[in-house]
Amino acid sequence: MSAPTQRQPINVLSSQAADQPGLSVLVLLASLAALGTLSTNIILPSFPSMGAELGISSREMGLTLSYFFVAFAVGQLLVGPLSDRYGRKWLVIGGLLIFSLGSLLCAYASNLETLLAGRVVQALGVCAASVLSRAIARDLFEGETLARSLAMIMVAMAAAPGFSPLLGSASDSYLGWRATFGIVGLVGILVAIGYARTLGETHAPERRQLVTAAAITSQYLRLMADPRFARPALAVSLIVGGLYAFFGAAPAVLMVDMGLSSVELGLLFAGTVVVVFASGLMAPRLAHRWGAERVAVSGIALALLGGTAIYLVQDQHNLVTFTLALTIFLAGMGVVNPLGTALTLQPFGQQAGAASALLGFLQMSCAALGTWATSALPITAAAAMGLVLTVFSLLALFIFAVVRKKTGTG
Repeated sequence: MSAPTQRQPINVLSSQAADQPGLSVLVLLASLAALGTLSTNIILPSFPSMGAELGISSREMGLTLSYFFVAFAVGQLLVGPLSDRYGRKWLVIGGLLIFSLGSLLCAYASNLETLLAGRVVQALGVCAASVLSRAIARDLFEGETLARSLAMIMVAMAAAPGFSPLLGSASDSYLGWRATFGIVGLVGILVAIGYARTLGETHAPERRQLVTAAAITSQYLRLMADPRFARPALAVSLIVGGLYAFFGAAPAVLMVDMGLSSVELGLLFAGTVVVVFASGLMAPRLAHRWGAERVAVSGIALALLGGTAIYLVQDQHNLVTFTLALTIFLAGMGVVNPLGTALTLQPFGQQAGAASALLGFLQMSCAALGTWATSALPITAAAAMGLVLTVFSLLALFIFAVVRKKTGTG
């Protein structure tokens, strides 16, 4: 009887992976992508208990989101080019371990300063997993297979904010907010182990590039000057920014104006996952038949219709009409997200890390702008939400459709 063979990570350097993505690979990439958004929204139900224990006002608690978004956005700009030079594996694993340490720091925080420091460490660590999930997909797949893989990744990123408040509410009720940070830290370690055992390195040494500060800056400037990148990247980032604006304003709109409880709010958030999941799965099939460009434009138009409807019905305080309008926006967002991401990354296989990093930076910047605008505009929360979704979607449609005609891209 022969000795049992030791399980080895997938060797993607020699085969460039199979034409069809395996379920374990898709689950792993989706986990890498979703961990950042999961760790952000899962603590929202714990804000009252965290503020009461640490002596922090509700306005100061909002800093835990702002600091996270800023560190997450900036960190991606460094992680992407570094992964193009040194490979993906150790940046992913190291980033997940740093994220877990940051989660531990948050769990033991006794004041606002320590909590904010922990959130920054969390963001700097988990940004590697998020941005490199897209780069790894680009390493492994091309064409329609890349679009299908990115559809699953984008669905996971969009679904995590929907499910996480419900999970956070249960964790806070039964275990306390400190345990919530411990749980997400443990998840980070488990995902790191799964990555090391399943994928390993996906970026071949012969495809790696020398990295200097000047080269990184030049690379980002070239990407932004290239309409093949800038046009879909800006469009999809604006739509994703609108999604985060919705999540940021939803508690005020649905709990204060419409009287939903925290559990009902969590259930509505979870319901958004169904819409995003369904439209995200349909996107590659529609693109196969009608073309990715045409379907993406239709998705942006659908998001614009939904955002405009939210603005028009915002003064009715009617849950049914608001939910219908929101469903239209989410359906459009679910279509645009995977297709726009695939169109952004497809031409840049040699620069997948940098392209994915810059895309992530743009998305988180739009998210920060959208969440800030919904709280800063001198109008009601519902009106601010509808206005942000409408303006962001209108800008995305202009950039993606009108700029395409002028530049002749696509």
